[in-house]
Amino acid sequence: MRCPVCQSNSLRVIDSRDTADAVRRRRQCEDCSHRFTTYERLEAMRCPRCKSQETRVMQASELAQSVRRQRECAECGNRFLTSERVDPRGFVVVKRDGRREEFNHGKLLEKIRIACTKRPVPPAAISKLTAEVEQRILALDQAEVSSTIIGDWVIERLRDLDPIAYIRFASVYHDIRTVEAMKRELDALTTEG
Repeated sequence: MRCPVCQSNSLRVIDSRDTADAVRRRRQCEDCSHRFTTYERLEAMRCPRCKSQETRVMQASELAQSVRRQRECAECGNRFLTSERVDPRGFVVVKRDGRREEFNHGKLLEKIRIACTKRPVPPAAISKLTAEVEQRILALDQAEVSSTIIGDWVIERLRDLDPIAYIRFASVYHDIRTVEAMKRELDALTTEG
């Protein structure tokens, strides 16, 4: 796990709290002093086999903006995963029509997945793209972020990742309603590429 501002991996836990379904940790970067929250949720809240909450960490691996832990149930020996990532809570997305809603990592990930459906885009690339956009939002260090900025960042990355996924996302994002508008978007894509 790295600091969302300076990318340092010199982090320390300031505070750790258990909630009903997760562990929340307040972290501070030792290089730039930036403070942020990580949120570890069980991918299976209890052991999927016996429903016990007694588990131990068998292995941990650091990914770009998260830590993945393999856990083992103390009751039945079943192994399952947890993942801890930077908690973007507190960020509000301002929609084009002025509505405001809390940033939702899952919603962003799902929109990108839909654009990449039946395309040769590995799930890891979709997760990486989502993490990169989320990291850019965190680096802004603002309470509110325009949905237009987020959409522009997704479009920018999808253009390089897969042109068909880019067109799918752009057709919704740019509200393309006519064949002529779609042709203009395709022409712009082919002249840039």
